Amino acid sequence: MNQLGRRIVPVLRMQTLWALMIFYGCAAPPPPPPRQTYRPPPAPAPAPLVLPAVLPRVMIMVDEQSLGTIATSEVEAMAARKLMQLGVPVVDQDMVRANIARGQDLLRASGDNRGAAALGAQFGADLVLVGEAVAKPSARRIADTNLRSYQAVVTLRAVRTDNAATLAAASEDSTQVGLEDVSGSAKVLRTASEMALDKLIPEMLTKWTPATPGSGFDYQLELSVGGVDQIWKLRAIRDSLRSRSGDLQQVVQRTYTAGIAEFSVASRLPAEELAEALVLAPPDGLRMQVLDIGPGKLQMRILEQ
Repeated sequence: MNQLGRRIVPVLRMQTLWALMIFYGCAAPPPPPPRQTYRPPPAPAPAPLVLPAVLPRVMIMVDEQSLGTIATSEVEAMAARKLMQLGVPVVDQDMVRANIARGQDLLRASGDNRGAAALGAQFGADLVLVGEAVAKPSARRIADTNLRSYQAVVTLRAVRTDNAATLAAASEDSTQVGLEDVSGSAKVLRTASEMALDKLIPEMLTKWTPATPGSGFDYQLELSVGGVDQIWKLRAIRDSLRSRSGDLQQVVQRTYTAGIAEFSVASRLPAEELAEALVLAPPDGLRMQVLDIGPGKLQMRILEQ
């Protein structure tokens, strides 16, 4: 027997012996090799949102209906919260609703981009977040319980006020189960609106550029002036701000309540330099004092002569 035969015979004998032991129950078959389960690689983390150097001023105008007919503000509240968390200035929604209630023609005109842009420009907004949100319950209960499914559809778009162009759009729907109509419809509206806003806001801010790049009016400021206890003082402040065309543009008086006047302005100067300019060259017959300077905001008050 050659050398190869000497190697093969012992192997064959061992295999035969093993097979006989298995046949007579003296040994268990060898365990199968462990199964290798496929594990997909983890999804990459979303890239962090890079905010533009100049943030837009946003007005929110969403037609929301709960249960098909009841007006609500779930989408508006969530949008305002998400924008303010990013430091994006938002037009005062109470002022928007009050003015829209007095002008139904403007509300009807806001159904298209041009109407929304025209309305937003009146409030000094750079972008208008406009759209519709509807939540309705299903007609039947689930099985023999008091549970009912609720469905919401939220459609949003961001419109520039200078050219009525759409920067971003998103549409999402959601279904939730609830026991009670008001809470069930509110819950499903919040779910659908959060999904839509999480898509819309990053795209909107990524695509945003100032209306007049390179003009130098790169600071969007909220100016609050207290101590305005007479109407002539309010007019003097407003006229003084609008006369500073070399430093200020888009001067919009937002509110005047209990002696406090609120303005939004596009400034060539940062907040601290604008404060110095107003103190050193105040409106005729007035003196001004700086109370607070913060990112995108300036608080001042009128002093007695």
